[in-house]
Amino acid sequence: MKGQHFSRRLHFALLGLKRTLRAERSFRTHLAAAAGMLAVLLATRPAPVWWAILGLAVGFVLMAELLNTALETLIDHLHPEQHPEIGAAKDIAAAAVLVASGFAAVAGLAFAVDWISN
Repeated sequence: MKGQHFSRRLHFALLGLKRTLRAERSFRTHLAAAAGMLAVLLATRPAPVWWAILGLAVGFVLMAELLNTALETLIDHLHPEQHPEIGAAKDIAAAAVLVASGFAAVAGLAFAVDWISN
C-alpha cells in the first residue's frame, strides 16, 4: 500500500471494517455496546473529560477486536490445522480484547459513580 493515494488506502481500511462487521459477532456486540455508551453520554451530558475517557476506552476495545480478527485470519490462512502454539497465539490475542474490555468497564463504572455522586 505504500505510495498509494489516501483514498485508496482508506478504501482498503473500510473493506477490512466491512469484512469484520460481516464475519465477527463479537465486533458487532462491541459496536452495540459503543452505541449504548454513546446514548448514555448523550443523555447525561457529562464533562468533556468523560467523553474523552470513555471514547478512548471504546476505541481501544474496538481496535483490540480488529487486531484480534486480523491475527486470527492470518493464522488460520497460514496454519489451518490445529497446533498448541497457534491456539496459544489466538488465546493471547483474545485476552487482549478481554483486558481492553475490562478497562473499558472500569472506566464506565467510574463514570457511573461520578455521575451518581454529583
